[in-house]
Amino acid sequence: MNPDAVSWGVSTQIAVRLPDDTVAFLDRLVAEHKAASRAEIIMRALERERRREMAEHDAAILAESGEDPDLAGLIRYMTGHPVDLDR
Repeated sequence: MNPDAVSWGVSTQIAVRLPDDTVAFLDRLVAEHKAASRAEIIMRALERERRREMAEHDAAILAESGEDPDLAGLIRYMTGHPVDLDR
């Protein structure tokens, strides 16, 4: 996800408590210019989780349909082994 291309639109600020080592990890990624901000990293992670959940749902539909079991199996495998499509 290109942060310059993200349209934030309407947003809500929330407070999230994270362990110190997780915050240090976020800060390291920002310091290494792998992300513009902590918020960007968290947004990318949430977007990946949203896509994973949608793929899992699609796999369940395919499995129930009885059509193309190979594709359903591939989707189930991929939801258990996420790929970062942003890199």
